[in-house]
Amino acid sequence: MRILFIHQNLPAQFRHLLDTLAARSDVQIVGIREAKAYPAQGFPERFSLIQYPRPQGPGKETHHYIKGFEGQVRRGQSIARICLELRRKGFIPDWVIAHPGWGESLFLKDVFPESRLVGYLEFYYRGRGGDVGFDPEFPSQLDDLFRLRIKNTHLLHDLAACDEALAPTRWQARQAPEIFQSKIRVMHDGIRTDLVKPDPEALFQLPDGRMLSRKDKVLTYVARNLEPYRGFHIFMRALPEILAADKSVRVVIVGGDEVSYGAAPKPPHRNYRERMLAEVGDRLDHSRVHFVGKLPYQHYIALLQISSLHTYLTYPFVLSWSLLESMSAGCQILASATAPVEEVIRDGENGFLTDFFDHQALAARAVELLNGDGAPEVRARARATVEAEFDYHNVIRKRWLGWLGLADPS
Repeated sequence: MRILFIHQNLPAQFRHLLDTLAARSDVQIVGIREAKAYPAQGFPERFSLIQYPRPQGPGKETHHYIKGFEGQVRRGQSIARICLELRRKGFIPDWVIAHPGWGESLFLKDVFPESRLVGYLEFYYRGRGGDVGFDPEFPSQLDDLFRLRIKNTHLLHDLAACDEALAPTRWQARQAPEIFQSKIRVMHDGIRTDLVKPDPEALFQLPDGRMLSRKDKVLTYVARNLEPYRGFHIFMRALPEILAADKSVRVVIVGGDEVSYGAAPKPPHRNYRERMLAEVGDRLDHSRVHFVGKLPYQHYIALLQISSLHTYLTYPFVLSWSLLESMSAGCQILASATAPVEEVIRDGENGFLTDFFDHQALAARAVELLNGDGAPEVRARARATVEAEFDYHNVIRKRWLGWLGLADPS
């Protein structure tokens, strides 16, 4: 079997699947990704990897609605040229599995009409009912809705052309137009529960050298970047009350200062960390609040393992891997009662939910949970949820092999 994987940041969401396929002699893989300053860590060496330069951006006179689409067309053309060369050399894949988010899949069905094209539908944007317009603190304008409609152009092309699409969660699948729902298969990328698991002996080192363990009272917050989409502003507003109510709690905040989603903060603040510290910083005990930036993966897992209470907040948007990993690590979790979260967290059963916007309720619930018994049964059910629904080896791997028509050697 021949499979072509395409993602500008490969291996990305396909890391675990590629590891599985690398162990098989009956599969030939070619991967395509954008050439970057850092290597494609995790892409199996036995497979062929083609890297292409980032295409030229849109012209100065391009309408701002379609600047992104022009860039996606250029990227799609770059991929098409590579695939035409692969075809000339005799590589015609049985399957093409691609993330359409950057336009890479736009012309794949034209180059490989006989191949089965699977599009990874991470998120289809909506003017209402999703992330846009959710937070009144950052209101959307009519122009934003017009721009968003055009922003979906490349996704609509992919949904129309692909034979099947996959979405990580049911909620993410439901964001796509109804006419395409029959094409979409719900399948998460999978969590390595054998690696991300509870460890009562875990230790986490703070920047000042102090070691934290399960004996400490630690409130954790994790995001790729500290920004409103992941409720950073709400979390920060809750901190003064939490720290004042409990003098023993330490807060560890993981995340960078860039913007992954939405707009950057307005001057004079360079990032949302600066903005929120300007708002609440004079009411914080800074000796107990630790911003640790972006962590190496094993350090991040160790932090989850020593967490007394893990907070996860999000707009109605893509569900973070970090939530499922915190569940797999056996964390006690306090999360926002937003649609993506409610698909996996059931209040009082495998975690606890709170209103996204109510920072006072968040603070009160956090103090209550930090001073409770640690909810061992709830922690256990959180991990059990991930094992039953998202475990890569025992659940997702078998689904992939069955979908691809490959025998399961186990």
